[in-house]
Amino acid sequence: MYKNIYLYLYLFIGIFTLSACGGGENSAAGDNEDPVVETPKIEHLSAGETSTPDNSADAFSSRSENMTDTDRIQQFELGDDFFQNPWVAGSASTSSRDGLGGLFNNNACQDCHIRDGRGHAPDEGSDDFSSILFRAARTQITQEQNDAMLNAILANVGDSSVGGQLQQEAVADVLAEVTLSVTYEPVTVTFNDGYQVELRKPSWHFTSLHAEQGYDFDDDTLFSARVSPQMIGLGLLSLIAESDILVKQDITDSNDDGISGKANYVWSLEHEHSMLGRFGWKAGQPSLLEQAAGAFVNDMGLTNRFHQSESCLAHQTDCIATPNGNGDSVNDYDYEVSDTVLDAIALYSAHLSVPQRKNAYDDDVQRGKALFNELGCAGCHTAQYTTEYSVEHPELSEQVIFPYTDMLLHDMGPELADFTIDNHPGTSEQLYEFSATATEWRTPPLWGIGRAQVVDPEANFLHDGRARTIMEAILWHGGEANIAKERVMGLSEKERDDLLSFLHDL
Repeated sequence: MYKNIYLYLYLFIGIFTLSACGGGENSAAGDNEDPVVETPKIEHLSAGETSTPDNSADAFSSRSENMTDTDRIQQFELGDDFFQNPWVAGSASTSSRDGLGGLFNNNACQDCHIRDGRGHAPDEGSDDFSSILFRAARTQITQEQNDAMLNAILANVGDSSVGGQLQQEAVADVLAEVTLSVTYEPVTVTFNDGYQVELRKPSWHFTSLHAEQGYDFDDDTLFSARVSPQMIGLGLLSLIAESDILVKQDITDSNDDGISGKANYVWSLEHEHSMLGRFGWKAGQPSLLEQAAGAFVNDMGLTNRFHQSESCLAHQTDCIATPNGNGDSVNDYDYEVSDTVLDAIALYSAHLSVPQRKNAYDDDVQRGKALFNELGCAGCHTAQYTTEYSVEHPELSEQVIFPYTDMLLHDMGPELADFTIDNHPGTSEQLYEFSATATEWRTPPLWGIGRAQVVDPEANFLHDGRARTIMEAILWHGGEANIAKERVMGLSEKERDDLLSFLHDL
C-alpha cells in the first residue's frame, strides 16, 4: 500500500533525534514529561504525494505526480486526447469521434473546462455561453415523484419543452432549443470600515425556439445555472471515506451553530442502487465514471453504455432523425462513446493533480488561515482528510489531502437559489436534484482556487460565475454561511489582505 512517505519519514527522524538527545539539560524531567514532536509541514502538498510542482497556466492538466505505471500513463493520455479534441456530427469518415448532437452545449470537454479549470459566465451583451449550462426541473410534481426524489430513485422531472437541460447548439438541419442572454445589476457592499466592493447580480434571459410550435417553458420550471467546475483532485475526493463525510452531517443543526450540512443520496446507474452523491454542483453524481457519462449525453449528445439514447424529446423530430455515430465496430457497440474511451476519460478525470502551494507557511498566509477558521469558514470547508485505499487507484490511496470541502449540501440563501424564467428565486423547500433543494449547493473544494485565473484569466467563481473575484464570491454567501460572511464584513484592511493571501495560496 502507498504510505505518506513525508509524514512517516519526518516522524521517524523526529523520534530518533529526541532519543539521541536524551542526556540534555531536560533529561531529568524526561521520565515525567511527554516529548514535544513538531507537526510535520505537509499542508503545501494539498493532494499529498499526487501534488504537482507545476504552477504554470497548464498546472491543472498535470497527472498525479506519483503515477509511474506505463499502462496507466497511456490510459491517462488517451483520456486527455479525447477530453481535448472536438467531436463531430455523424459521419461515415470519422469512426471514433462522431455522433455529436443533434442538440448539444459544446463539442469538446476542454472547451467547457478550459485547461481543465473552471468556466465563466458571459459578460453582459456577450453570446459566450460556452462554459456555462442551465438545468431545468419542474417543481409542481406528484407525491409519487417527490417521494422518488427523496428516496434517490428519481433526479427530477424535466421541463416539457427542453427536458432536463437547455441546449443552445445544434448540428446542421436541427433547431436548437433556446437563445440565451444575461444582464447584470450592480450591487454595492460596504464593509464596517467603509471599504466597498461592487458585485454583479445576474438576470438570465431565455427564449424557447420551439414556442411557436406550442412547446414553451412550463410555468413551474426552475432553472439552474452551472459554470463548468475545475477538474483537479477529483479522484482523491472519490476516496474520502463516506463515514468521514457523514460525520459532518447535521441536518437539524443539533449543535446550534447555524450550519446544517446534508448528504445527497443519488441513484447509481452502474450499481443500480442509491449511493452518496459526490460530484456536480448539487452532488448529483456518485462517481466520476457516471459524471462523465452524463456529461457526454447531456452536454454533447453522445450515447454511451449508461445512456444509450439521446435526450431528444418527442416533439424534437429533427433531433431524433439525426444520424448516429459509428460507435465501436470492433466490439459491436451501438453507442457512440466506446467503453474504452469512457473509462479513459474517467481515469483522466481521477488523476488530474492539484498544484503544490507556494507560500503555505508565510506569516500572512498563516494569519489568513487562522482568520479563515475564526470566521467559521471551516464549518463547511473542512481542511483535511486521509483517503481510503483503492485497488483501482493505488496512486490516490492513503493520501493526506487538504481539499477544504465537507462534500455536503448547504442552504446558501435565496440570492444564490435556482430561479424561474422571471428570475424569481426558488425556495429551500423545492426539491431540485434528488434531495437537494433550490437553495442548496455542495461545498466546492477550495484547493487550486488561487490558480484558477492563472489557468484561465476569464475564470469566474460560484456556481453561476457571477463572482469575478474570490472576495466577491465570499460576499454572495448567505443562508448557512451568512454569519461567517457578516464576520468578514467586520475585518480590517490588513485582515482582509491576510485572508485573501491564504485563499490565493490554496
